[in-house]
Amino acid sequence: MRRTIMNRTIAAAGFALLAATTLAGCGSDEEATRDADTNEVTEAGEADVFSLALGDCIDDDGLGNEVSDVAAVPCAEPHDNEVFHVVEMEGDDWPGDEAVEAAVEEGCVGEFETFVGVAYMDSELDIFPLTPTQGSWEQGDDREILCLIYDPAGPVEGSLEGAAR
Repeated sequence: MRRTIMNRTIAAAGFALLAATTLAGCGSDEEATRDADTNEVTEAGEADVFSLALGDCIDDDGLGNEVSDVAAVPCAEPHDNEVFHVVEMEGDDWPGDEAVEAAVEEGCVGEFETFVGVAYMDSELDIFPLTPTQGSWEQGDDREILCLIYDPAGPVEGSLEGAAR
């Protein structure tokens, strides 16, 4: 069966991963703790979505339609998602949903095989993007697409880098 990013982008949007406004609850009021040298999350807690970085792992419990805070966790602990690539969009004017989707296709899908070791269409793993909305683009200077990877079978421990599945 051939998989397409369009179907998964629609599913991802329905799954609540557009970077901008509200989160129903992360399960913790404590802020995530990061190592001062490596910037890795060392203790689980809440993190501003705009503070997420390459290699961060998060849980998606309680996500709403748009996201401002996430539950960041150390990647060695069970987690739902991992930031595997970051795409920086450019421009002053909102490029539109189609341009954002094209950037997801090029950036996230394009880097999937490099990260996982298997082509996206052949993998059992899946991706979804945290993308700017028109509001976050225009009001918050948000130009970043975070490409997240996850296992539809459930939480994982450790990174999915090189998982080759």
